[in-house]
Amino acid sequence: MRDDRGGLMSSLSRVLKPTSIAVIGGGAWCAAVIEQARKFGFRGEIWPVHPKAGQIAGEQAFASLEALPGAPDVAFIGINRHATIETVAVLASMGAGGAVCFASGFTEARAEDDQGADLQVQLVQAAGDMPILGPNCYGFINGLDRAAVWPDQHGMRPVDRGVAILTQSSNIAINMTMQRRALPLAFMLTSGNQAQTHQADIASALLDDDRITAIGLHIEGFGDLRKWEALSQKARDRNVPIIALKMGRSAHAQAAAISHTASLAGGDAGAQVFLDRLGIARLADIPSFLECLKLLHVTGRLDHNGLGSISCSGGEASLAADMAEGRAVHFPPLTDTQKDDLRAALGPMVALANPLDYHTYIWRDTAAMTRAWAAMMGPEQALTMAIVDYPHTDATDWECATQAALNCVEQTGRRFAVTATLPELMPENIAQRLLDGGVVPFSGLHEALAAVEAAACPQTEGSDPVMLPSASVADQVLTEAEAKHALAGFGVRIPRSTVVPAEAVTEAAADLTGPFAVKGVGLAHKSEHAAVRLGIAIADVTEVAADIGTEEVLLEEMATGGVAELLVGVTRDPAHGFVLTLGAGGVLTEILRDSVSLLIPSSRNAVQEALGRLNCAPLLAGYRGKPAADMGSVLATVEAVQAYVIANAAHVSEVEINPLICTPDGAVAVDALIRKASS
Repeated sequence: MRDDRGGLMSSLSRVLKPTSIAVIGGGAWCAAVIEQARKFGFRGEIWPVHPKAGQIAGEQAFASLEALPGAPDVAFIGINRHATIETVAVLASMGAGGAVCFASGFTEARAEDDQGADLQVQLVQAAGDMPILGPNCYGFINGLDRAAVWPDQHGMRPVDRGVAILTQSSNIAINMTMQRRALPLAFMLTSGNQAQTHQADIASALLDDDRITAIGLHIEGFGDLRKWEALSQKARDRNVPIIALKMGRSAHAQAAAISHTASLAGGDAGAQVFLDRLGIARLADIPSFLECLKLLHVTGRLDHNGLGSISCSGGEASLAADMAEGRAVHFPPLTDTQKDDLRAALGPMVALANPLDYHTYIWRDTAAMTRAWAAMMGPEQALTMAIVDYPHTDATDWECATQAALNCVEQTGRRFAVTATLPELMPENIAQRLLDGGVVPFSGLHEALAAVEAAACPQTEGSDPVMLPSASVADQVLTEAEAKHALAGFGVRIPRSTVVPAEAVTEAAADLTGPFAVKGVGLAHKSEHAAVRLGIAIADVTEVAADIGTEEVLLEEMATGGVAELLVGVTRDPAHGFVLTLGAGGVLTEILRDSVSLLIPSSRNAVQEALGRLNCAPLLAGYRGKPAADMGSVLATVEAVQAYVIANAAHVSEVEINPLICTPDGAVAVDALIRKASS
């Protein structure tokens, strides 16, 4: 695909906002594309291409591509995979804008058909610089310009502005178009195998349209990380929020189970920290994903995560508070001004708090409800929501709540939502009315809280590109002594030590200062073999070495005075780069599961902030009168590990220090591991 970003964006704009559509093939899918385009209101040219048919779905057919009146802006190719490749080559040669490749049987089928990957390579070669979507995808629906290149039913409607959703899965795309939540869908696009035109490229092209208020990405795999970094930067520049529904687990090398780091990082850590680095909030389910897009459409990103909750039931107030527990949202206490205004609106019988149970004393009094709800909308609340469940029997008596919410936004200009605890208790017509008035109509309390948390996700200011991983085979594990000395060359502090035959350990100890650590050499999990002995006096080293039973032992001076033990580890993630894991160290690392992850390179500030999120952070700061760790030395050690990985990125697969003994005057790596390619 072309490197010229401006040219690519221009080409994609032509595809996604077509004035002419060619439909190639004569089956039911192709007829459906024509019918869906006309039904959706497409007013441009539609040119069916079939060698024998006179008409398809009421449109005059052309016998060949060469017979068309001109080069189409986009073509839907609904023929078999081999013919698709030939057709793409012809379209590219005639200057077509691009193509939707509907056929399957490419890389997604390689488990059943080993031809698939080769055919996909041929397809990309045939396309050249012409953008193609897919293969194995449905195409797209443009609700802004009433253009549908789509072979199946859908639930989208034309809109003047709204959100865009991009997904690799056509079936998930269909389902999301059928939402009945008043979410204005401006674009639904499927990318299938992403053989050539990357999901991030398409999202970047959509950022050029001012009518798109937010972008939601259903991601199965990232692919080219640099494209995602470019997308993130462009979204920040354009101030358009992007959220993700990231599925699956990366092919993280679980064979690297010789380290604690591999167990802690797991398969999904790389994906999560990459999204964090991009400033793209992640949702866990489709309903929350859609509700977050709705919130972003109405309000944009939230300035902070303060939330106000209003309900006429103590049970609902407690439910909101309990469901928010564990999420990055909080309920700021009411200010004196808010309390005064609420007391004036509600009288003396209501206990004033956030979440607020305002009872039903003012129900049906729209003016009083407006005054009370508006009083909750202070600057401490990035969003205030009223919990309102509309009955599906007769909701006439709930008109006061709808109007009060609309009044609050009109009078204050601040962000307000109406939240139904159950999705089915927010009628679509009322949701649309609220949305038109600038009120967020949330379908479901769980979904609302997830949406607020994501919309308030702190935005990054951009960072250095991630270090890309190599594909080298890590077939060598350095000994502990070798690993320590390799890291020491980059500034990691290690104990004085020596590796000697077990029978020569006493003589070696004379040159070191006890007490000693005596460790077996050549064992992956030394502690599991009782091959790590600590606090050994010089008189006992020979007996201990013999009991360990390895031919050689590592004899080293003990690190003393530690206030905390940390793990500093790096694993090479084929999909996301090098994952830097920081956590509580020592033999209980995997039991404690107290860790955070970043990607290399990460700044000193990012590392310090990450360390502060650990449960063991109070130990580093000085716990219950004990001295604090020398954080400068801890941060310098992490920087040294990163420097080693960056310098050896072509070969290294795994690095671990566990534990790093953190003292008031330094940090010492008392155990280390490196896995790398032998050449």
